[in-house]
Amino acid sequence: MAAKTNKTTGLTLPSVLAFSRKLEVSDALMASGLWSEIDQPDTWQPIRLHEKRNRGTKSQYGVADSEKTDPNPVHVDDASLPFDADTLRLSFTLKLLGQLEEPTACDTPSFDLALKQKIDSYRNDHQFKELATRYANNIANGRFLWRNRVGAESICIKIKHGKETWSFNAYEYSLSKFSPSPDDSDHPFAQLVAVIQNGLQGDGFEYLEIIAFAKLGLGQHVWPSQEMIMAKSKDGEKSKFLFQLNNCAAMHSEKIGNALRTIDTWYADDINTRAIAVEPYGSVTSRGEAHRITNNGSKNDFYTLFLKWLKDGEIPAEQQHYVIATLIRGGVFGGNE
Repeated sequence: MAAKTNKTTGLTLPSVLAFSRKLEVSDALMASGLWSEIDQPDTWQPIRLHEKRNRGTKSQYGVADSEKTDPNPVHVDDASLPFDADTLRLSFTLKLLGQLEEPTACDTPSFDLALKQKIDSYRNDHQFKELATRYANNIANGRFLWRNRVGAESICIKIKHGKETWSFNAYEYSLSKFSPSPDDSDHPFAQLVAVIQNGLQGDGFEYLEIIAFAKLGLGQHVWPSQEMIMAKSKDGEKSKFLFQLNNCAAMHSEKIGNALRTIDTWYADDINTRAIAVEPYGSVTSRGEAHRITNNGSKNDFYTLFLKWLKDGEIPAEQQHYVIATLIRGGVFGGNE
């Protein structure tokens, strides 16, 4: 199959072009304990899933009048803190990989060379500082807790890097604005940014152990990842399955990674726009939106910007950050459908 030509730029994408992700995230395990015992790891217990069977009502749109009084049996997985624990502990690891200029696959040497030159130029101009700062914000603010963050009285994020350990109050770092890295290089946030920078722009990797503590209250619900059911469940069968590892409630690495890369505020000109996850078309499937289709009448999706940058040699700095972040995300970007 012939490679596809982008008509806007006149540049041809290689038929084979792929990048491995550079934010390598593990699945996250959930445990319960007391806020007063954050520094006593031996006291924390894995959170176990349990099943619930309830007699609900039929409230969905379009139910026939004859069925509106019928019961709706519900059989689902559930998870919560025990009544002797008030805090959720969520733990995972993150590996930051370098050598972004090396695609996993590229079948056009001339394109490969142009790509390497452009990434080298970005490294020299920006040192991955802006991206590292935004990734660090999403670690420090606990965005990866998702629904477990809502209604938490206190949230503490602990990060271990080698012999160093840093601690952050998640509420000091906004979900809507990205705090700049402090000028003081000894500040824990500045050190976290520097580690992420080193991982992304180097030839090796950096490794972080991340633990979040969210004080929710005795017996309160927690929210592991939900498994996707490919086939419709039959009457009486379980209709919701939650993710677990070794009989411990857990969150998918993909969900954690999505939170970490929720840094794209460059898709619109409004400075108050909310951050979305870095995606080639700015897709937010939960809202049925694709933000990077047009902006002020011009295309601003990844492919348009990527090829324009390689051909014309320049795009705005914020869109350079977006293109590089998409390559860090990884994926198959070849010109074949």
